[in-house]
Amino acid sequence: MLVPYPEAHDSNIGKRIVKDTRPVNLDLTSVKFPLPAITSILHRISGVAIFFGVAVLLYLLQLSLASEAGFEQVQEYFTNPLVKLVVWLLLCGLLYHLIAGVKHLIMDFGIGETKAGAKTGAIVTIALSVVAFAVAGVWIW
Repeated sequence: MLVPYPEAHDSNIGKRIVKDTRPVNLDLTSVKFPLPAITSILHRISGVAIFFGVAVLLYLLQLSLASEAGFEQVQEYFTNPLVKLVVWLLLCGLLYHLIAGVKHLIMDFGIGETKAGAKTGAIVTIALSVVAFAVAGVWIW
């Protein structure tokens, strides 16, 4: 059999044997993430939580707008501390996602793209989020 390009079938041509000394660590619990990475991961997690939590919020909105009895039923739901907690957690996710999203938009303008700037932005994001969570908690309870 004639092969037009015999080197195309030889898998060792062009390969060098190099010892790979890079560490392989797949245990994410043993990795120390920097603060900007943690805030970025939390931004993604809050986005997923919002995606699924919107269904709960839309149900409560639909029920409250359907009739006067539905509105009273939603008010009765809010006497349950578990419902208040779920709504507060969803609101916290929404607020965090909003604050972290604004930080990302600011970074798109070239502000805070350095390592120090990213850390400062992460600290500001967490600080503003904690304040927003407290305000939301006072508002709901």
